[in-house]
Amino acid sequence: MAIEAFLMVLGAAFVHATWNALVKADGDRLALIKLMSKTQICVSFCLAPFVSFPTTGCWPFLLASCALNTGYMLMLNRAYQCGDFSLVYPFARGVAPFVVAVVSIVALGDTLTRANEIAVALIGLGIISLALSERPTRPTDLRALTFAVATGAFIAGYTIVDGLGARTAGSPHDYMVWLSLITSFAIVACAHLLQRGQRQPVGRRTLQAGIAAGIMSYGSSWVVIWALTIAPLALVSALRETAVVFAVVIGVVFLKERVSLSRLASIATTLAGTTLLRLGR
Repeated sequence: MAIEAFLMVLGAAFVHATWNALVKADGDRLALIKLMSKTQICVSFCLAPFVSFPTTGCWPFLLASCALNTGYMLMLNRAYQCGDFSLVYPFARGVAPFVVAVVSIVALGDTLTRANEIAVALIGLGIISLALSERPTRPTDLRALTFAVATGAFIAGYTIVDGLGARTAGSPHDYMVWLSLITSFAIVACAHLLQRGQRQPVGRRTLQAGIAAGIMSYGSSWVVIWALTIAPLALVSALRETAVVFAVVIGVVFLKERVSLSRLASIATTLAGTTLLRLGR
């Protein structure tokens, strides 16, 4: 993977963990997710005149990704209602690298060097062990893990679909703008239905966090979709999921969640995989 793609995806991982922390920390998560999507609708409308309209071949990918991304956001909201950020986030992100690697190699014909295969395995194992280091002890923990694993399945699905869709579109920038516009409308509609009879005035803090998270999510997704067009899907997916390392740090420092030696060992494994991913050929 080229150094510029490596650094930009790593930066996107940090941004991704940050906006997820904003969602987890807010008391009105569904309203915040709705604000995120409204922000992204505004951004996409501003950018739409500067990109090409999707071709016929792109629409199946756009619609499939829209469904998967909407399911991801709703499932993530449910997971955060049941469990800690540093428990839910690693599980949700840990499922994706293995699924994407298997599908992209077996079904899509992507090829990886031996060093890259080891790097993806280390990152995936580090993420999974990071999640397993927090053993569920309450029924709510088990529910959170169920929702987190389901969230991870959605992540793997939209990663593969977006990689294929952006390559079919010919321009990741065109694909990103239209995908965000369509998906954001779908998420707003779903959130509106779920809030029926429960809507309350949105607080200033939620408003600010929603706008910030929307912009951060837009930027990090754009970088990843661009990277999916120039690098193997498995490598981009694995590198993006190093966001869990940033998530644990954010959870400990800002959300006052605890960390153990086993979690530190898992972080070290993930970082070793990340280093090998960059140095391996």
